[in-house]
Amino acid sequence: MAITLSSASLPIFRTGLANLDHCLAKAEANAAARKFDPNVLVTVRLAPDMLPFAAQIRIACDAAKLAVARISGIEAPKFEDNETTFAELRARIAKTQEWLATVPADKLDGREEIDITFPVGRDKTRTLKGEAYLKHWALPNFFFHMTTAYALLRHNGVDLGKSDYLLGAQAGN
Repeated sequence: MAITLSSASLPIFRTGLANLDHCLAKAEANAAARKFDPNVLVTVRLAPDMLPFAAQIRIACDAAKLAVARISGIEAPKFEDNETTFAELRARIAKTQEWLATVPADKLDGREEIDITFPVGRDKTRTLKGEAYLKHWALPNFFFHMTTAYALLRHNGVDLGKSDYLLGAQAGN
């Protein structure tokens, strides 16, 4: 069976978001065990000029939903970008997951050659064909922010390993 845009996007995004949610759950458990409020982690950064943890979660969610929306031509839901707690960040992941589950595979498949124009910073855009957009922009962007969120949690003492990132809740099985 050939790889399709739906098979190369929907399950990848859903699995990644599920694994990201698993990492947030482990961070909450770690904070409880260490007796601190996990919400202090919402604003942590690895460097002064980088976006904080909450933005990494928001952008990972947006990368998934906007990629699927742009390829499929279906409008993505708009979120307010106002999450300030772990509960709100986990709710955003859940809302993104719920929306992704509504997108039919046939809305993505066969759209490899459509032109997708997307923002690449302030007042700049780029245009790629659907397949190139998914492979060379959307998926790398999604994994960049997912990995950065993981690194922020690890840097702050959350007991996470590679299996948490790759397998999520299945890591313990």
